[in-house]
Amino acid sequence: MSKTMKPRHLVQAWVEAFNHADIDALASFYTEEAINHQVAESPVVGREAIKAMFASGFAAANMVCLVENIFEEGEWAILEWRDPLGLRGCGFFHVVNGKIKLQRGYWDKISFLRSQGLPLPKEL
Repeated sequence: MSKTMKPRHLVQAWVEAFNHADIDALASFYTEEAINHQVAESPVVGREAIKAMFASGFAAANMVCLVENIFEEGEWAILEWRDPLGLRGCGFFHVVNGKIKLQRGYWDKISFLRSQGLPLPKEL
């Protein structure tokens, strides 16, 4: 990936890799020390841990990202998305030198689990 790739284009490529469940390609978009914080979960730190997070997620659920909007401002891209089952969310990507340094995602975990037929946390 080119270091000159704009955040918007990087996120478009990220979505393509996500929709192919290509965990190697997804991991390649992150810096070695990147943080992926899906706010419904604990932050995941480091490229290898992020790769493992995606592997686990794709093994458990059929995840698809349909782009509604991608906004760009400086080193940041914001992805507004939905999935075919009606879940909606957004992600913020801080891109430095052509790699994701920080990703933060907002979505409803209970709605996701229900839509995927996955068990709900016991604390509910």
